[in-house]
Amino acid sequence: MMHHLKGKLVEKNPTYVIIECGGVGYFVNISLHTFSKVQDVELVYLYTHLQIKEDAHTLFGFAEKSEREIFRLLLSVSGIGASTARTMLSSLSPVQIRDAIANGDAAVIQSIKGIGVKTAQRVILDLRDKVLKVYDMDELSPTSSNTNKDEALSALEVLGFVRRQAEKIVDKVISQDSSLSVENIIKHALKNL
Repeated sequence: MMHHLKGKLVEKNPTYVIIECGGVGYFVNISLHTFSKVQDVELVYLYTHLQIKEDAHTLFGFAEKSEREIFRLLLSVSGIGASTARTMLSSLSPVQIRDAIANGDAAVIQSIKGIGVKTAQRVILDLRDKVLKVYDMDELSPTSSNTNKDEALSALEVLGFVRRQAEKIVDKVISQDSSLSVENIIKHALKNL
């Protein structure tokens, strides 16, 4: 099993990089998160995950060890393959995914293209205990942010906005900063509605 690659960056694209190590060019699939972290320097270092199937050996690369850990956790969920896990890590940072799982926040996970209600719930159900244990997190109580969310949604409804549309915007605002007060959630939501 390959743990990491350290070599010359030959080519860099949003979905893959080619790294030359000892005269061999490795095609390494990456997420947009890793793409943003990989600098255009001659020597790069990526943590790797090698997926072996009957018809292919696929190499995935990660700029951070934490991203690889989240990727591997996601692969353990039934119905989530490598491409879905990579899409998730391209849409949200590893920390955002970890926190969404720990908080049981299905809305954040559902905000990822191609992830539905059942898949988001399965991710949380399968991984919440693992995430809390691996990252030594206390069980988080989402009650305060949910109360703020509910109050903000009620205020936006009073202002005449459709609840479904307002909820999407409020979820997006809260996913960017969960510590916002009700007033600030409303202000940010109004800018985006």
